[in-house]
Amino acid sequence: MAEQLNEDGLAALGRRLSDGPVVMLNLLEFVPDGGAERYAEYGEAVAPLLERVSGRPVYAGSPDGVLIGEGGWDLVVLVEYPTRQAFMDMVSSPEYQEIGHLRTEALARAELHPMDPVSLEG
Repeated sequence: MAEQLNEDGLAALGRRLSDGPVVMLNLLEFVPDGGAERYAEYGEAVAPLLERVSGRPVYAGSPDGVLIGEGGWDLVVLVEYPTRQAFMDMVSSPEYQEIGHLRTEALARAELHPMDPVSLEG
């Protein structure tokens, strides 16, 4: 199964529900024979739910090889939410529960990282 919930990560997310914005880094490896297509179905189905919580895709890209590291990903997606609560509201909604299986069925491996902005200046 591609998605195994990290209980410590979920607890940390829960302690900061009103903090925001947060960008979720999605690292995705598709199952062979149809995973990319299934994920595209998920993308179409989740778009209105994302809009409802004022989330927005920031970036999506297909990595072109590996320069540092041991493995690769098929797709990297950054999605911004106004708060962590907005993310939780979306994924816990009945509408999301109906479509979440599309994501799971599409993926052989995945990582999801909530990220805070940091300054790159001195």
